[in-house]
Amino acid sequence: MSTPTEKQNSISSATVRTCLSGYDLLNTPRFNKGTAFTEEERGVFALHGLLPPHQGTLQTQLDRRKKAFDSQPSNFAKYTFMRDLQDTNETLFYAFIASHIEQLLPIVYTPTVGEGCQRFSEIWRKPRGLFISYPNRNRIDQMLADPRYDHVRCIVVSDGERILGLGDQGAGGMGIPIGKMALYTALAGVHPEQCLPVLLDVGTDNEDRLGDPLYVGWQHKRMRGRDYDDFVDAFVSAVKRRWPHVLLQWEDFAGSNAARLLDRYRNQLCTFNDDIQGTAAVATATMLAAVTATGIPLREQRIAILGFGTAGIGIANLLLAAMKEDGLSDEEARKHFYAIDRYGLIVEGGKEVRPEQQPFAQKRANLAGWKLSESSDEITLLDVVHNARITVLGGVSGQPGAFTEKVVREMARHADHPVIFPLSNPTSRAEATPSDLLKWTDGRALVGSGSPFPPVEMNSKLIHIAQINNSYIFPGLALGILASKAKYVSDAMIMASAKALAALSPTHKDKNANLLPPIADSRKISLVVAEAVGKQAIAEGVAGVADAQTFDADLHAGIWEPIYRPYERLK
Repeated sequence: MSTPTEKQNSISSATVRTCLSGYDLLNTPRFNKGTAFTEEERGVFALHGLLPPHQGTLQTQLDRRKKAFDSQPSNFAKYTFMRDLQDTNETLFYAFIASHIEQLLPIVYTPTVGEGCQRFSEIWRKPRGLFISYPNRNRIDQMLADPRYDHVRCIVVSDGERILGLGDQGAGGMGIPIGKMALYTALAGVHPEQCLPVLLDVGTDNEDRLGDPLYVGWQHKRMRGRDYDDFVDAFVSAVKRRWPHVLLQWEDFAGSNAARLLDRYRNQLCTFNDDIQGTAAVATATMLAAVTATGIPLREQRIAILGFGTAGIGIANLLLAAMKEDGLSDEEARKHFYAIDRYGLIVEGGKEVRPEQQPFAQKRANLAGWKLSESSDEITLLDVVHNARITVLGGVSGQPGAFTEKVVREMARHADHPVIFPLSNPTSRAEATPSDLLKWTDGRALVGSGSPFPPVEMNSKLIHIAQINNSYIFPGLALGILASKAKYVSDAMIMASAKALAALSPTHKDKNANLLPPIADSRKISLVVAEAVGKQAIAEGVAGVADAQTFDADLHAGIWEPIYRPYERLK
């Protein structure tokens, strides 16, 4: 038997045709229009009596939801409100986000989604996405086979082990794929029926979750080693069988797994890791904007990155590529990077230097003559800032307060406009607050943060803080990949997304302006990023469309707008 979704002529059709009626229609979030069903539709679909007599519009519903949203007592209550709205009326949910992006992004995404993951079991009510648990590893094909997933073109998957800077949240990590997919639609116009959030539930090592009788996940210690790898491989193999041309985005996997899973599968299907590549792209874009603002070429910047896991390495690799494009050799460019992890500056022959960190390990000969603040073997962040005369400081450490006043003031001694990016999420994990950074540098710092912060008043001037948020990149990146029908996601496509965002920086017109364009313009930004990504895919020969003209037509034709469409009854 066909599903209501299948019976539509097309998911982008101007008219919705469905056999649902009455309660079934109103209880299907994808099709529910609430009070906006017309008088004629109420008769055709047996809705009289189930709805109040008032016939509303999308705008009146938005006004009503806005009033209710504003009355919520906390950000978590607002997050729960939005999750309930998504499970009630998807069109209204996406229209609400698109109409109030700046206000709602911190609620449905970082930082509030972090608390949403921690308290996911408290608020779980209705199915959304797929929970694929280890005990059901032999049923993956069966779960993916449901006809409701016939239109799926993109998946965001997590195993919940490294949720933002909050660590292992187990099944609660599903809040991240749900949130990311919501932004695919709200910020880039990817059709909601093409999006599938997935949580690979391999257990959790979070004792609070394991001991919680309300926990909705598999109450078992986290699977590791060969069993874990075989499970992930079974999932990817099943995905390739079900959707040979799907886009698979990896999200919030622990550092020990994130890079190696991307390396294993990036040439098997169209896939990227947002924590590695998306973070790198938006950080690089903001760095390029800072170069415009300071007037100091990228090849002359000296960059320290605190926290050198997958995100830090991803940022370093993309910035390295940009430096090489700016005229430096690989060897020369690497001298400009100072990677700092749990044992201080990463140096050749240093303590517990992982293979993926090794290319950025500083040669000891380059450190000859350095004066160290401590007698231990570890070279601290302060040592690096002082001796290397750092001009750019980025943090992906998850260590709140790691950018101390002493470190920042030392940086400001030799940099006229120090570039400082505390990128860790959520807000509680930020390496420093923008207000402190500006105070310690007498307002000279160019600051960008991972979480949203309010403007800072300095010398009777209001300084807006750029939020270096992956949402600037991944929705448009996905849209460009889908519209170009790219077979793979190349490093050059990631770089194209970064350059496209950097080109939109207000600093090109005013060096004192914000580093990034207003996040309220996200839908326009996503389109620009998508165009750049698709054109790069075509240039590299990895696109599935014939030419740029075809791509452009498919791109604009495929963008879904959250509006109500007329309904017709299928018998």
